[in-house]
Amino acid sequence: MSYIFLDESGDLGFDFKKKRTTKFFIVTVLFTENKRQIEKIIKQVHSGLRKKYKIRRAILHAAKEESTNIKRVCRKISEKKCKIMVIYLNKSKVFTNLRQEKHLLYNYVVNILLDRIMNRELVLTKNVTLTASKRETNKFLNENFRDYLRKQLKSKHEVELKVEIKTPAEEKCLQAVDIVSWSIFRKYEYGDDTYYNLIKAVILEENALYK
Repeated sequence: MSYIFLDESGDLGFDFKKKRTTKFFIVTVLFTENKRQIEKIIKQVHSGLRKKYKIRRAILHAAKEESTNIKRVCRKISEKKCKIMVIYLNKSKVFTNLRQEKHLLYNYVVNILLDRIMNRELVLTKNVTLTASKRETNKFLNENFRDYLRKQLKSKHEVELKVEIKTPAEEKCLQAVDIVSWSIFRKYEYGDDTYYNLIKAVILEENALYK
């Protein structure tokens, strides 16, 4: 079984006059044939936090996490048999019509990433599980996301794709891809490659969608 974990960083807002609107939006996938090795990383960091602070925390969240913990996760991921692929959007270059169809734009970007994984024959089986971090509460949009990706992979690559939408508390590997995505986002949004450099060895592709 092949496992793909998906998260994003930045936002899909296009009102650049607002302070919190990001210049970039990135979608990141981390894929592996052995999800337990990624789960173990997160468990080890949680165990260290419990020993240090005597409290149990539900999740690691990169935007709120201590730098030392982020670095620890990044270093350990770079040692594992996994790969990372990224598509980044300079949002100022996104076509005007797509700015009004954010869920379609998101689905399209994810499909491009999956297509590249398949075209490079990085997945060794015809049964693939994609676990995406929950970003929508709308059931219709979530089901549309699932159906679109399943149909695309079935028709283009004859792959049976199982799509799961979970929270990072439900799936520990999503905590890892959150940290990975945030680390890469820092490079584009702020010119800070501190964390990016720790995972660079396992980043297979970084591509701009619009140039």
